[in-house]
Amino acid sequence: PLKIRPELLCWDVQKHSVHTLVFRSLKRTHDMFVADHAKPVSLDETSHKVKMAAKLRADYSAVLHMPVLKEGKDRPLGSNMTGDDPEYLITGTHAYPSGPGVSLTADTQIHRNPSEGGVHAMALTLPPSQARLDASRTAAGVGDIHRNAGGAERSPAPHSHAMSLLEGGATKNSSLVARKNPTMPKPQWHAPWKLFRVISGHLGWVRSIAVEPGNQWFVTGAGDRTIKIWDLASGKLKLSLTGHISTVRGVAVSTRSPYLFSCGEDKQVKCWDLEYNKVIRHYHGHLSAVYDLDLHPTIDVLVTCSRDATARVWDIRSKANVHTLSGHTNTVATVRCQAAEPQIITGSHDSTIRLWDLIAGKTRATLTNHKKSVRALALHPRQYTLASGSADNIKQWTFPDGNFIQNLSGHNAIINAMAVNSDGVLVSGADNGTIHLWDWRTGYNFQRIHAAVQPGSLDSESGIFACMFDHSESRLITAEADKTIKVYKEDDTATEESHPINWKPEILKRKRF
Repeated sequence: PLKIRPELLCWDVQKHSVHTLVFRSLKRTHDMFVADHAKPVSLDETSHKVKMAAKLRADYSAVLHMPVLKEGKDRPLGSNMTGDDPEYLITGTHAYPSGPGVSLTADTQIHRNPSEGGVHAMALTLPPSQARLDASRTAAGVGDIHRNAGGAERSPAPHSHAMSLLEGGATKNSSLVARKNPTMPKPQWHAPWKLFRVISGHLGWVRSIAVEPGNQWFVTGAGDRTIKIWDLASGKLKLSLTGHISTVRGVAVSTRSPYLFSCGEDKQVKCWDLEYNKVIRHYHGHLSAVYDLDLHPTIDVLVTCSRDATARVWDIRSKANVHTLSGHTNTVATVRCQAAEPQIITGSHDSTIRLWDLIAGKTRATLTNHKKSVRALALHPRQYTLASGSADNIKQWTFPDGNFIQNLSGHNAIINAMAVNSDGVLVSGADNGTIHLWDWRTGYNFQRIHAAVQPGSLDSESGIFACMFDHSESRLITAEADKTIKVYKEDDTATEESHPINWKPEILKRKRF
């Protein structure tokens, strides 16, 4: 009989991992069901309708009010539209007769449309109208739009393009006529600012500034854990307050009561009674260093922000934590309050700005345009607008929704502080000790300052941590890393002839994000 050796019946089966086997199974399945690559995907009727509706709104919104064919009629494009077809009507809210003195009947309310060729023949014989001249001039007037920085003015009129096509000798190719590039409007002239006084006294980095409502004195908080009160006119020290056990990062003076508020890296928020120069309240709740605080202008509410990625709203009298504003994913570096909505604005190291609903304690809007940490915010005292400072750009926004206006580029450093006055002078102070002054309306950088550090300081100790205008807006106070407070004022002797604006009407290249 035939004998088969057992070892010949054994084959070596190569072992694979589960991942490889699953992948091969998926590949076989894929090849099975996608064998015919040339077969077109079936058209989904619902998706097609949504797509066409969106395309109509985006591309043809200016002419959607034009005559339409009723459903069920199939008329080829370009055919004569002057027939007696009662189905081809001008859509509108009210029927009206075809001319003066014609009574409104079932027959006269039907309006026949001229042919396409007739429309163009008539348009070619007309002289250029004022409406078309205005429409062609609009493109070069973008500066006027930015001058008024309003959301309503920024959106072009929906029918302006259609008007320019239909009025004043328009042809089919009139939309291809090149228009002028928009140019930056000429900025307003501002007097240059110069160093007026250097105040020494702190033993650490000066981190925060606040000016009292009467404009008689101002307060500073520093890394030496003290709060100092200075006479604004003479620059002399009036008072030192001790109580914090770490750097004082924020100070604010109430306009409604004789109170001073301070916060620091010791997680403490204190309320000082300036009649007794003592702490009368503590606000407990933050889990990490408190970086900034601001007082609401019309109600007794204090808002603080912290490294614990939250901002907290406190009732000043009861010390109650009314809201904990959570949503940021990193340190909240700065907070600002205003009477109008949004009443609270925060900037964070997660590179976002949040606009908050104070009543609900929730986010109204999140502005994600910045690419780097947002460490500074400035509210314009007269306009309903905001500026935010980051290492990538300074950006301007409109309230209440946070619509973007423009970028102010050129301050290539970490911006720690910003302030703006009623004349439209925006100041940005950076980590490298430079101060840039900007025209708010146009974003023109009209001055750059880099003051020398205090003698005895390291050259590296050149940084701006806070800046603020006094209430007369004639003095600019900066808190610096060389342990000094510097006061700047406008140069009274400067004129537009002696300090002309070095401005050229360059083509606008503002990023829209």
